[in-house]
Amino acid sequence: MKTASALPSAVLHATTRPLDRVPAQAELLAYTDPQSPLVWMRGDRGAVGIGEVLRLEFHGPDRFAAASRAWREIAAAAVIDDPVRLPGSGLIAAGTFAFSASDPAPSVLVVPRIVVSRHLGAAWITEIGTEPIERDPVLPEPFAPGPWTGLDLPVREPDPAYLAGVREATSRIERGSAEKIVLARQLHSSIGADEDLRVPLGRLAARYDDCWTYALDGMIGASPETLVRRTDGAISARVLAGTRGRKPGDAADDERARTDLLTSSKEQHEHAFAVQSVITALSPHVRELHTSEEPYALALPNVWHLATELGAVPDGAGSSLELVAALQPTAAVAGTPTSAAVAAIAELEPAGRGRYAGPSGWIDAAGEGEWVIALRCAQIGPVDAADAPGSGRRRLTAYAGGGIVAGSDPEREFGETVSKFAPIVDAFAP
Repeated sequence: MKTASALPSAVLHATTRPLDRVPAQAELLAYTDPQSPLVWMRGDRGAVGIGEVLRLEFHGPDRFAAASRAWREIAAAAVIDDPVRLPGSGLIAAGTFAFSASDPAPSVLVVPRIVVSRHLGAAWITEIGTEPIERDPVLPEPFAPGPWTGLDLPVREPDPAYLAGVREATSRIERGSAEKIVLARQLHSSIGADEDLRVPLGRLAARYDDCWTYALDGMIGASPETLVRRTDGAISARVLAGTRGRKPGDAADDERARTDLLTSSKEQHEHAFAVQSVITALSPHVRELHTSEEPYALALPNVWHLATELGAVPDGAGSSLELVAALQPTAAVAGTPTSAAVAAIAELEPAGRGRYAGPSGWIDAAGEGEWVIALRCAQIGPVDAADAPGSGRRRLTAYAGGGIVAGSDPEREFGETVSKFAPIVDAFAP
């Protein structure tokens, strides 16, 4: 296992072979490590990884550029045997990046030793190593189910610091310092070191099948927001900004929540900020950029989101990771103007975001890949990194936030975070 300060001198070899049968979602999850899962799945697509051949770590303002350079060098030297030739086959790395350039959390690219994948009606296995692979890859034995105790996260407990932050952000906006500032809450707990993290991942994948369920380096979640996808000569993104909690027990109330979201000038204003930030960032790298004419209400089990789909044709050979660098951070997770909003976040969220609201996804040897904004998520720390070192437990930090604009009400913003915590609360429940 190597870090970015010591790129491998050995060439990476990747061999991909088709599988005779497409594994179901639960079967796919069974192939990844219960305590260190690597997962990327949505509906009938996705992959799981086992082990690490290479691990690259990056920090600071040049983390994306450094990662892009390192990956180009590694991919150019690699020997790849890939008759499948579908998105995510051949040499692949999974990545998760810190939101802020100043955050101490490492941004990482990880090349798994084994990847088991499915895409629509096809499935395949890839083996990656530092020596030539002289045989076809073979499916490993699934990991046995592990224990699951779970935990209850106190999402409704008062959070005076968050409410004070919303009031201060609103005051700054009304004084003209910014137009929008996104603020997040954190919840802290811990989980047993031997808990099977495939349990919450399976729950997320089953319930949020229109989201990307992901796990890498302890970052676990189900994101509804595609930061950028570049595959098969096309670029796409999904922008989300503007939220209302669902009313699952009352169809009429739920429809009113949807209508209120679609007709709210505050939410439409916030959404327009987010869409424009993505258009501005993508425009130098694409041609034929188009968006859905009007935002639509995306229905998730816990919330309604205002959503806009974007599509474009690449203008040049920039990789998916280079597009990520151009886009991060968007107004949807930072605010407007971006520099002023990021500075305010640093002041009003003193604990730092780590990888929350940063990009998570994958990239292949050709530079194609899929990246989401890491939302609806929790970071699981290493063993004994909880509040009581030596306890045999792992610290868990869950995140949720929302956009603050002129006229934002602190209690309503708090309620929005409660709705957004729901996926992680339900996934990690006993």
